[in-house]
Amino acid sequence: MLKSILFTHILLFLGLFQHAHAQKATTSWNSASIKSKLERLDVLGSVLYFAAHPDDENTKLISWLAQEKHYKTGYLSLTRGDGGQNLIGTEQGIELGLIRTQELLAARRIDQGEQFFTSAFDFGFSKTSEETFNFWDKEQVLREAVWIIRKFRPDIIITRFPPDARGGHGHHQASAILAHEAFLAAADPTRFPEQLKQVKPWQATRLLWNTYNFGNQNTINENQLQVEIGEYNPLIGKSYGEIAAESRSSHKSQGFGSAAQVGKSTEYFEFIAGKPAQKDIFEGIDQSWSRIGKGKIISGKIKEINASYQLNFPERSLPQLFEVLNLIQTIDDPYWKVQKTNEINDLILACAGIRIESLADRAHFAVGDQIKVNNQLIVRADVASVQLKKINEQAINQRLENNSLTSFPDSFNATTTTQPYWLNEPALIGRFQFSDFNKTGEPENPDYPSVTYELLINGNSLAYKKPIKYKFTDPVRGEIYDPIVIAPAVTASTNQTVVLSQNSTPQKLTLTFDNESNTKNITKTVSSVINKNWKITPEVFTLEFSDNLQHISKEFTVQAQTKETRLDTLSFRFDTHEKVKIDREIQYDHIPTITWFPDLAVKVSNLQLQVPIKKVGYLVGAGDLIPESLKAIGISVDILSESQILQQNLQQYDAIIVGIRAFNVLKTMAQISPKLNEYVKNGGTVLEQYNVSNKLLSNQFGPYPFRIGNSRVTEELAVVHFDAQNPIFNYPNKITVSDFDHWIQERGLYFAEDIDSRYQTPIQVQDKNEPLHNGSLLIANYGSGRFVYTSLSFFRQLPAGVPGAYRLFVNLLSKSK
Repeated sequence: MLKSILFTHILLFLGLFQHAHAQKATTSWNSASIKSKLERLDVLGSVLYFAAHPDDENTKLISWLAQEKHYKTGYLSLTRGDGGQNLIGTEQGIELGLIRTQELLAARRIDQGEQFFTSAFDFGFSKTSEETFNFWDKEQVLREAVWIIRKFRPDIIITRFPPDARGGHGHHQASAILAHEAFLAAADPTRFPEQLKQVKPWQATRLLWNTYNFGNQNTINENQLQVEIGEYNPLIGKSYGEIAAESRSSHKSQGFGSAAQVGKSTEYFEFIAGKPAQKDIFEGIDQSWSRIGKGKIISGKIKEINASYQLNFPERSLPQLFEVLNLIQTIDDPYWKVQKTNEINDLILACAGIRIESLADRAHFAVGDQIKVNNQLIVRADVASVQLKKINEQAINQRLENNSLTSFPDSFNATTTTQPYWLNEPALIGRFQFSDFNKTGEPENPDYPSVTYELLINGNSLAYKKPIKYKFTDPVRGEIYDPIVIAPAVTASTNQTVVLSQNSTPQKLTLTFDNESNTKNITKTVSSVINKNWKITPEVFTLEFSDNLQHISKEFTVQAQTKETRLDTLSFRFDTHEKVKIDREIQYDHIPTITWFPDLAVKVSNLQLQVPIKKVGYLVGAGDLIPESLKAIGISVDILSESQILQQNLQQYDAIIVGIRAFNVLKTMAQISPKLNEYVKNGGTVLEQYNVSNKLLSNQFGPYPFRIGNSRVTEELAVVHFDAQNPIFNYPNKITVSDFDHWIQERGLYFAEDIDSRYQTPIQVQDKNEPLHNGSLLIANYGSGRFVYTSLSFFRQLPAGVPGAYRLFVNLLSKSK
């Protein structure tokens, strides 16, 4: 089974459309922030940083470029980080990508960069660029990168990685290859000419590689171009090392909380293509208004504003800002006209102390609902005259009194869901797909529900667009803003993502259907969709929602019609052939609430399985879905805290399982390990799952020594060599080659190294053109019990319903006869 299994699951407003996000409050710029933005107004340089994943970017360099040099700075992450591991929860695949998208946007709000993505899917660790391009459609991802470059028009493109083995991850290598090819193709009118109806070819001046010294890789040398970025910014009150630490600490799902760095800091760059530079990365690039006709006049006016700006009275700069705004409308460069108009628009609102909010009366709506919006405005600076002329197409023509909050109710009908645009259509192998190519690069839905305001400030017209949000007060976190959600009219849910039919026995499945709409009476016919090897009862049924019935639960019987091992997907559709969707919500305090609507799809697995295990204890590490998977096959699972592991008598359990990355996240593992060893010695079974090699809190994993390495096998269908005579493969289930079919994403990761000879290593596995590795499964008999350490990715396989993974996992927990 391929990695694609993870997929089952220019009108110019005179103002910048800011994507919706949750925050503690709507924060206005202070006077120092306004001063910094005024200085940026006089700079016309731009830089695009280019890499593969969330967290690849150099946040210190982005902070310095955007806030010290005032360049328009963007980060293009080819993927959304869907294939990584999750340190804060159990989300994987697409949902992890949704989390990391928001973490990247949080990082950009801190370092002041802009964020872009392509449609490439992070299918997991890749060892070579060749393997990566086997999954990504290279030409399509290149087309998207060229589009982003032509729209963003960077003077400089900077890659994080080289295109060879020094880049490590195959995605990293591929990002460097694509950056070089896009650098050339963006300037070539014969490449992707269909784009030239909307954008023009763009030749960046140079392509650089931002070399580095971290981990075991040192790619810097003193002959490379060097830039000092350790400055302190008094307007911000921080150095760029401090800003970068806050930005990087946004990547919480990866455990990247960072310490602030102060003092001198040098970045190194290697020339790749374009015009070489000797002393400065912007060498030979005009970053001033002189690059545009009439630019000198505009620059002179901006310098006057900066010289006369008064920190205590920012509103006194308004007449000059409107003068510059009008001058900008006369320039011939449409790109910089848009960019600088947006910047001035934000500055005008900030200097005038105008706060605008568009607030819905609740968070959740359905297609067809009427959304009531309360539009609130307040003018807090000493401005002579502010008049609200229009809200959307509705004429208002009302003067806004100073420091008086004024509200204007409005409403509109919800016509489409707020599903993230890259998830609206079925994904392809290696990438998402979406019909509207104009959305390429957007981190979120560009058509998110919003309100347009037309203001008259001291007689000058200005339009502004604001996203609609829902505001509430949390008793702990205080005032919170979340994006509104528009869902399908009827959705469904289940707490069973996998139905396991052991030995072809019938199983029960319960679904709950919800009427999300304000429409009280809805009738829909629903049909099940699955192949003929399964029987679903009932196959077809009718939902009838009424005033007093907003939720309907239905129970189904699922039974395999064959004894052969199978892994299939059960879905449902309405009589309109529209697939039934889930209303899936992801909540963490550090990002906005995320809501998306995947197809209701349940894995149904028919497996021949014997389960002698009755009760296990589970010590949760970074978070996985193994406990729920074990409960699905009839095993009783007690979730144990660290203190319970240390204090309880563990002999009541048939086995103790340690969750993924426990040795990376649990501070008491050094005390827990001896307790587990004692449990094994007295006849128990302990199964520890994978840990990463860095940031270990203890390296005493089992009764005998080994260490955690970085080796992994990323080919999910790589041939597994195993000792068929070993008892572990014979009781209670006879493991055969077919048990390694259907695995997803990888065989295993962070394999053990330097393994003590007292461990059995009954599995050997390898990626193509690599030597066999025996570190994926370690077994030791210790005292009268058994210790197991496994780097096989059971945390992915069991929730996906992979039959052979269940059979092997049960064997690892069971005592041989």
